[in-house]
Amino acid sequence: MHVLICGGGAIGCSIAYFLSRRGVKATVVESTGIACAASGKSGGFLARDWCQGTPLDPLARRSFDLHAQLAAEIADDLGYRRLDTYGGFASRRVSLGQHRGAYSLDWFAGDVAVSQVIGSPETTAQVHPARYTEAMMRAAEAHGAELKQGRVTGLMRDGDRVTGVELEDGATIAADAVVIAMGPWSVLAARWLKLPPVFGLKGHSLVFDTGDRVPAEAAFLEYQEETGAVLTPELFPRPDGTTYVCGISGEDVVPLDPARVKPDGGAIYRLEAMCRALSPVLAAAPILARQACYRPVTGDGLPLIGKAADAGGAYIATGHSVWGILNAPATGEAMAELIADGAARTVDLAPFDPGRLRPLDPARLRVN
Repeated sequence: MHVLICGGGAIGCSIAYFLSRRGVKATVVESTGIACAASGKSGGFLARDWCQGTPLDPLARRSFDLHAQLAAEIADDLGYRRLDTYGGFASRRVSLGQHRGAYSLDWFAGDVAVSQVIGSPETTAQVHPARYTEAMMRAAEAHGAELKQGRVTGLMRDGDRVTGVELEDGATIAADAVVIAMGPWSVLAARWLKLPPVFGLKGHSLVFDTGDRVPAEAAFLEYQEETGAVLTPELFPRPDGTTYVCGISGEDVVPLDPARVKPDGGAIYRLEAMCRALSPVLAAAPILARQACYRPVTGDGLPLIGKAADAGGAYIATGHSVWGILNAPATGEAMAELIADGAARTVDLAPFDPGRLRPLDPARLRVN
């Protein structure tokens, strides 16, 4: 059996890994580069029970455990570690006094109120998303998977069954199954299959060189700017001595090429000003990256994981929104089971069936 996976992000590389571990030949087709989009520019935060009460809960719990297992099994450094996680608030408009919160984190300014513990090393952790994705691809290759550079522009068919892909350069690759795992660019496949819409939500982030000055303490804050606008920054110190901060999202047109994704100057300016106000450590640290990425989201907020409705051998795995890195391993494992065995065993994929949503009319598809 030969499975083609369109997209070299965390989801696609995880599918390739779990397929190849079963002895199934997997080829990842990627147009720009492994982890070139959200899989390389997201926070990499992992939470075991933050999806409790939603259809995502079993997927998240299985995936949280798999991250720990993979970090122990794979020789590469995935940037994995367990974390304490805190919640709090700060304001540039209203004085909160000195340390009004119940907890004091030394790397925050004195007027940041850290009010609660929202995660412990038993329930929250992190990976470096780019390292995770690249390591999963290398591990898949060690089991026989292949990586091919190319832009998929169509599907080959024999009747109502998909038999491979067509590439931009005119080449074709035959396969027994094809998986669409291109993040927000999966919407392009609506020209080839009956698929629901996938949207791109643009997020901005900064990466600081903080060395050993910030401990393993993740933080989720509410921050009021001088204008009164409220941001919700997320701050993730990493084992490699960097600290990742995000906090401004918005809608924008997704460019055809992920390499053309650029941050908005205004959003980056606000992020930098916020970081200077929140932490003297961040204020003094060099900024290593000012970046943006698009997270794939669906109409009901749940991912699309399963078979395409109108073609045998066609599958989709995308739309994971902010939980793409968290849920990548369990998605990869379940998709490998679905493709190789005909059904997923470890996680019930019924809530994520692509057929639950109305397909996108290809005539409404606009490419920038």
